[in-house]
Amino acid sequence: MSTSLSSAGRPLDELLAAYAAGTLPAPLQSLVAAHLELRPENRAFVAALEDLGGAAIEDMPPLEFSRRDACLSAIFEGAARPPCELAPPACSVVPPALARYLGRPFGQVPWRKRLPGIREFHVDAAEGAEATLYWIAAGRAIPSHTHEGSEITLVLKGSFADASGHYGRGDIAIADSEVDHRPRAGEGEDCICFAVTDAPLRLTGPVGRIVQRLLRH
Repeated sequence: MSTSLSSAGRPLDELLAAYAAGTLPAPLQSLVAAHLELRPENRAFVAALEDLGGAAIEDMPPLEFSRRDACLSAIFEGAARPPCELAPPACSVVPPALARYLGRPFGQVPWRKRLPGIREFHVDAAEGAEATLYWIAAGRAIPSHTHEGSEITLVLKGSFADASGHYGRGDIAIADSEVDHRPRAGEGEDCICFAVTDAPLRLTGPVGRIVQRLLRH
């Protein structure tokens, strides 16, 4: 499945419910907090969950994310989560919630070149989740790949597109093991994304297999 979470819908509701309950891994909690700073129209839903607790999700369909039971339990118990800061971003790229998680100014990120036109910075691995910043040059594409688990990506600058749609600043995209895609940055502006995965990516296709072998050395 590949899903845009840029507008209201069940996948977004599930992710925001887990955020409100404080049951997401730290990297994903920061990703959602940054999304709320970039997309303030979704703050009201989170506030409603916090105010109403379990009653706010009683009528929702069964939640499908892996930590469903923990999320529901925490909401019923009124578990607290770190507050979403409403201050405007000090950096034009990284919202405050994500800047705090990175622990350094955006200008001091030690990028590592992975492929021509593609740089990355491995931020952290915690609670079974791995967080990575990607910088993709305008018009460049990440090699075709699929996912052994799930990947949740927040666009911080520019945009990218794949077979499932187009994602701009503040949008969240989800991909899982059913997806084999080749995200491409939009023309005219580099794309910077923050991605959280719970399992390794697996490059596909003849070029991907060659690159995968090279990256292992």
